[in-house]
Amino acid sequence: MSTIHATCVDIDGLGVLLRGPSGSGKSDLALRLIDSGAQLVADDYTVVTLRGDRLIATAPQSIKGMLEVRGVGILPMPVKPRAVIAMVVDLITEGEIERLPDPDATIIDGATVPRIQVAPFEVSAAAKVRLAARKYAPQDTET
Repeated sequence: MSTIHATCVDIDGLGVLLRGPSGSGKSDLALRLIDSGAQLVADDYTVVTLRGDRLIATAPQSIKGMLEVRGVGILPMPVKPRAVIAMVVDLITEGEIERLPDPDATIIDGATVPRIQVAPFEVSAAAKVRLAARKYAPQDTET
């Protein structure tokens, strides 16, 4: 178990970690995703626990159910108690985004997780995260 500097949202049953330094847009992007149907798991810091081959995200008790909304304050927010992490989104500046990146992954606590990079303040950032979450969703192989 470890605590990482990331915000976690659940998009249609898929845990998505938004990673970046303070002020990079984690909470802002999470708010836009929540506004379109995602659920908050944890804001700013996320506890990750490896269970088998899956990473489970939860909020530290001290900040559970709270979302920082810059310019408004720290607000209470309904939360999903936990999510299985399906994807990591690293927040970077628009100029750093590759047009056609190769598939990428990151390792967290020994688990390999698909990873993309997004410029969080682009108008399309939330849509890109939702599309990528669907792309990396575990596929049901049973017929």
